[in-house]
Amino acid sequence: MSDVSVRAVRVSKWYGKVTALQEVSLHLEPGVWGLLGPNGSGKTTFMRIIAGQMQPNLGEVRVCGVKPFGNVEALRRIGLCPEADAMYDELTGLEFVTAMARLSGYGKSEASDRAAASLSAFGLADAQDRKIGGYSRGMRQRAKLAQCVVHEPDVLLLDEPLTGTDPTSRAVILDQIRQRANAGALVLFSTHVLHEVEALTDQVLLIARGQVVAQGRVHEIRDLLEEHPHHIRVVCDRARELAARVLMTSGIVGVRGLSDHTVEFESVDPDTTYTSIATALAQGAFNVSSITSPDATLEALFHYLVERGSRGAGTGSDAEIGSGMRSAAPTSGAGGPS
Repeated sequence: MSDVSVRAVRVSKWYGKVTALQEVSLHLEPGVWGLLGPNGSGKTTFMRIIAGQMQPNLGEVRVCGVKPFGNVEALRRIGLCPEADAMYDELTGLEFVTAMARLSGYGKSEASDRAAASLSAFGLADAQDRKIGGYSRGMRQRAKLAQCVVHEPDVLLLDEPLTGTDPTSRAVILDQIRQRANAGALVLFSTHVLHEVEALTDQVLLIARGQVVAQGRVHEIRDLLEEHPHHIRVVCDRARELAARVLMTSGIVGVRGLSDHTVEFESVDPDTTYTSIATALAQGAFNVSSITSPDATLEALFHYLVERGSRGAGTGSDAEIGSGMRSAAPTSGAGGPS
């Protein structure tokens, strides 16, 4: 089998008359990828196809170079943490994770050792002999993740792993994700907690209406959204004077005074605008409190792309990505909910 990767070429999946995925093409390499999208956008369906739990109606998915469905060798390299919480409450944490390790092909002794180590990594060493039925929601999530990694997979598929977790559990989970990605794993995780994605990675996939409408680094995707000007907010002691100095800069399409000390510029050429603002601030000896961009966050990007995807236009990947080429070409079409 080849190096660690996930590749999809024109993948479509439908349930009766409902289209869950349409013409999805992408190529992912090791690292952390945030999978974003509104409810019903096709995220879980896509993960299940990658995990080998179902086949696409059209197109092809390859994990580490081979098709995952019905392929034991491929499945050994995949770890899945599903969103649904369907665990064996009568088992202890150690018994549960050991059973999952046994299903991965390990003998009884090694499976037990691996299970204990995996539970310890997720902060459950002291709770491993307690029944799962008595675990809190955050502990149950960590137990699911422990079984996901007990066989040291190369590809981790984490479907909403942060849902219902407390701050302690989130910190442990995110730390483990970072460690495994740094060790060479490919981690694809879906979440609605956008600020957690932002703290973990700037590599994102966004699915809307069954299509990939964006793939890549957040700032690169944002730069392609020409219909949404960048907003640059400056807080300083003489906001009106600063606005007058910068107003004629190339690329500025709007200026708004938010208060006596705050001015917001709209620009289609943010690099030039940032340079002009810095020059004006230095020349005018302004007392500056902050320079921020309220729409440069992942949350703003998410809403822009969902809006754009709902109109049937995308920014991200096309079929060439599936065949080994990267692209930032727009995509078009419409899908339906999963």
